[in-house]
Amino acid sequence: MSCPARFWRNTTAINYELAPAWLPWSAVDPGLIAFVWDEEEASEIATVIASMAPPADAGWEEKHRFTTDVTALLAARYGRWTCGWHWAVGEGGGGGVVTSWCCTSHSVGEPTATAANAVASLLEWRHWLEELAERFEQLAPPAGADAEDRSWHLERAATRLVTVVMDRTAAECGWYGLCHTVLTWFLSSTGMGPEGAKDAVETAIGGRFKSWTVPSRTLVDSVGEDLAVGLTGERPYRDR
Repeated sequence: MSCPARFWRNTTAINYELAPAWLPWSAVDPGLIAFVWDEEEASEIATVIASMAPPADAGWEEKHRFTTDVTALLAARYGRWTCGWHWAVGEGGGGGVVTSWCCTSHSVGEPTATAANAVASLLEWRHWLEELAERFEQLAPPAGADAEDRSWHLERAATRLVTVVMDRTAAECGWYGLCHTVLTWFLSSTGMGPEGAKDAVETAIGGRFKSWTVPSRTLVDSVGEDLAVGLTGERPYRDR
């Protein structure tokens, strides 16, 4: 079955090798990007993905190419936010949050099952982005907050977001990459430029988080405080 032309529209204009961690919040914010989904859409996209799937006994390169092609398909249809559809938990998935997809070797098999896993992963990723957007809104410093008050809100946001990522990833291999991304996206959602947000997070975290290691509460608190102080020059003044 050939892929419907509408699914491949403008594919040459998108860089599909762009990892979700490199995307700015504006490219993944569900509040800015509509996602219309129903049973008909689910059935159609699953059929297309199944038609693209390689044989179950295909080699790694062919399976990897399939994953890349699915990313291109989804990004062309729904937007660049979909690039995280296979950012799965653990070493095989790159230290992400998705659980419906494991890795190329284990998730690409019988076409119908492979397509079902891909669709489930896409929806799981979208739900994660929607959850983040809600958390960001709840944790953002209020408009007009002075430096001291802003510092408290930033520390609280950082510690809570780090804890959420840690819990969802079980602090497995590479989990801190998702942590960097989530904190950068949060700061961007408050109005910071993406580069400034990225630098602030890198300064606060540095190499302090490790794969397969749950950070202590003291370390998480320290990262949150360092981020807040680095951005405001003030230490948080209230307990969470």
